[in-house]
Amino acid sequence: MRASPDLLSRTALGVFRLNGQFLSVSEELARPAGLTAAWWQVLGAVLREPLSVAGIARAMGITRQSVQRIADLLAAKGLAEYVPNPAHRRAKLLRPTEAGRDAIALIGPGHASLATRLAEALGEEGFAETVRVLERLSAVLDTLPPDSAGAGPAL
Repeated sequence: MRASPDLLSRTALGVFRLNGQFLSVSEELARPAGLTAAWWQVLGAVLREPLSVAGIARAMGITRQSVQRIADLLAAKGLAEYVPNPAHRRAKLLRPTEAGRDAIALIGPGHASLATRLAEALGEEGFAETVRVLERLSAVLDTLPPDSAGAGPAL
């Protein structure tokens, strides 16, 4: 099966646009809590369980260096803290402090409002289908072998 390169280009451009839109909305939602979108992203990654910087980077699909910089800022501001990692002596785990959890909680009402508005505009099933398609696309990209030039999945 040979798909049109135009479909890949349109998909990539659509995702790039969505990324910009989500970053803009996230900045607006995070601002009243004294956070940036990037701070929110890293804190959100460790709400359920502490993770190493490398673990956060893998989960978020961003570089370890950018997570390290943000994690250090969050710790310096008292929004997160490093704790010992029983699995790895040198790779400490990051977890939110109460202040970090409180900041995330301040985002909740705006986040819920946006979710409701999107569900109303897309319909519940349309919203769920959007999530399924994006998750499937991401999963497939993770499994693609490198292209013939060895440069990873061709975009």
